[in-house]
Amino acid sequence: MTYKRFAFLLLGLVLSCASVSLMAQTSVNSAEVPLQISDWPSKPLRWIVPYPPGGPLDSMARLLAEKAKGSIGQTIIVENKPGAGGNIGADVVAKAAPDGYTLVMGAVATHAINPWLFARIPYDSVRDFAPVALVASVPNVLVLNKEFANTNSIRTLQDLLAYARLHPGELNYGSGGSGSAGHLAGALLNARAQLNVVHIPYQGAAPAQLALLSGQSHFMFDNLAAAAGLIKDAKVIPLAVTTTMRAQMLPDVPTMQEAGVQPFDIGTWFGIFTTAGTPPAVVSVLHKAFQTALTDPAVLERLQAMGSEAAPLTVAQFAEMVQTEREKYREIVRISGAQAN
Repeated sequence: MTYKRFAFLLLGLVLSCASVSLMAQTSVNSAEVPLQISDWPSKPLRWIVPYPPGGPLDSMARLLAEKAKGSIGQTIIVENKPGAGGNIGADVVAKAAPDGYTLVMGAVATHAINPWLFARIPYDSVRDFAPVALVASVPNVLVLNKEFANTNSIRTLQDLLAYARLHPGELNYGSGGSGSAGHLAGALLNARAQLNVVHIPYQGAAPAQLALLSGQSHFMFDNLAAAAGLIKDAKVIPLAVTTTMRAQMLPDVPTMQEAGVQPFDIGTWFGIFTTAGTPPAVVSVLHKAFQTALTDPAVLERLQAMGSEAAPLTVAQFAEMVQTEREKYREIVRISGAQAN
């Protein structure tokens, strides 16, 4: 055998082996994806709540984690990581491995308001997350100090608007802080109704509520869940809800739009997200598990107590909602002039 013939035979053998190796590797790689999904989950999940313990998002996450673990087949460990208006906790999930093992209880703040409120934010609220399931959607309600209402014979939103126009700069409203939903709603009211009402920011919604009850502020846009008890006990006067539909908990209270201020649509919502790039099949498993948990009687009772409106969404619908909300709040934050460092 000549040297040239031997070299050609050797080259053919090498190419043949390489082809077989590549085909085998391709076969293994193509088999890995369904194998990984079928084995998912193989360890506990981590659920980040980007707010302090004890709040409504935290308590709901812990309840849902308990109810969903049977469907998922693993323990779900809830972990609080508050700070920067929810940005710190949300960023943990934005930068996690895209495997569905890390979740966040995102909210209107982390995914729709903060991108415009903060000069810099460490994540993209659309690009860096995979929406899983909407948990709750809760209206806010404009509530009035009872003594102020009685003294000035204010019983409707139009009464309040008329008073504000006769007393420019004298009426004030409290909120949980600059850029909070209550602040944005008040700023939107100023813009839509062409008023001059003064904003007083407090260090949280609870102090703002106490200021309203004591008469330090005239009105506030409060979360319906937080205001429900005060309304029931007739300690404040509800004038309008801020969403486009009336609240089931307050069927006789008109919307802001029905009362003549439009367009007006501000509500509180929160839902479950995982990291972008997570396989759709894993997202589907998570979605189905949490949708089932959301029908549990204990969960439904908690949601009803919060004033949540039932609105089950598919993964695609929830993703579309997040993008729509983000664009909506771009304009509302601009109107308010609110900024966070």
